[in-house]
Amino acid sequence: MSRPPFTFYEFFAGGGMARLGLGLGWECVFANDFDAMKADTYRANFGDGHFDARSVWKLAAADLPGRADLAWASSPCQDFSLAGGRAGLGGGKSSAFFGFWRLMQALANEGRAPRTIVIENVVGLFSSHGGLDFEAVCAALGGAGYRFGALEVDAAAYVPQSRVRCVIIATLEDTGGLAGAPPASRNVAEARARLPVALANRWIDWRLPAAPRRNVDLAALLEPDDAVVWRSPEQTEALIELMDDLHRRRLRSALASGERRVGTAFRRMREGRQRTEARWDGLAGCLRTPGGGSSRQFVLVAEAGEVRSRLLTPREGARLMGLPDSYQLPQSVNAGLHLAGDGVVAPMVGHLSEAILRPLLAGRSSQAA
Repeated sequence: MSRPPFTFYEFFAGGGMARLGLGLGWECVFANDFDAMKADTYRANFGDGHFDARSVWKLAAADLPGRADLAWASSPCQDFSLAGGRAGLGGGKSSAFFGFWRLMQALANEGRAPRTIVIENVVGLFSSHGGLDFEAVCAALGGAGYRFGALEVDAAAYVPQSRVRCVIIATLEDTGGLAGAPPASRNVAEARARLPVALANRWIDWRLPAAPRRNVDLAALLEPDDAVVWRSPEQTEALIELMDDLHRRRLRSALASGERRVGTAFRRMREGRQRTEARWDGLAGCLRTPGGGSSRQFVLVAEAGEVRSRLLTPREGARLMGLPDSYQLPQSVNAGLHLAGDGVVAPMVGHLSEAILRPLLAGRSSQAA
């Protein structure tokens, strides 16, 4: 008889990208996100039976069934990012973490603490407020009896998108051979070194093997040229005019190659002026939510001595998050881009599942918290 699937709660679920990444062998028994667009998208793809669209602050332990093997929380990241001004856990969005943690404490009081918790966020969590925000998360986990450790993971290992994330894995389980590797990241090493002794003693150096070699580049995920809307030559030239000398040289190099070269670009504010910054390394820049003019990503194509430009499409953004083309996106362009830019890369979740989470949970029963 096959083993029943591992069960999980998915908090700040967005469009269910963690669920997609976990894949077969996992059963979602509760999902939550209060954003109406994300809730509609989640339901369109996975149904409504276990989804709750209330604010995390309005949920109670009674709303969560059973005792889950895993609680996944991709908590709001805006206040840990540069774009969010690094307000940290005191910010209006990222403070939702404490709404999630209130539920974890309530479950523990009932003897239903999840066996393992994953907290995924932007890499800025490591250093926000001099490391105090990271310490606060670790203190919450340690105070509930969990041992924990963090990884710095770049989605570029899985999809052609540069997207670096902080992933904290906390557990009540015996880690066995899953621990013992030295930190592979300076951010992780420095965050661990800043922790007080009591928390440092609960630290786990997780052993994450390298992901299978990625076999697609950016160009492979783009729509055909005749299926997208290109910007005018004048608009493209205006984009090039905003480049500094370094980015102009890179553009000239792409044109001089004699091959079709595909790049991406953002407009950013640098030293008080707007600049176009492009990359030609086969990767997209980190997807963002389309909250302002500088957050929309451009696709550049250098070919036959000419440069064309256009905006990245929502479907292309979804592919860059590892979502299949069968995944139902919102109809609005901005909503589709927002969903992709605010999500978690599904293949990254899958790798964490196969390399750490499933082996961890398939081991001995959980220790007492």
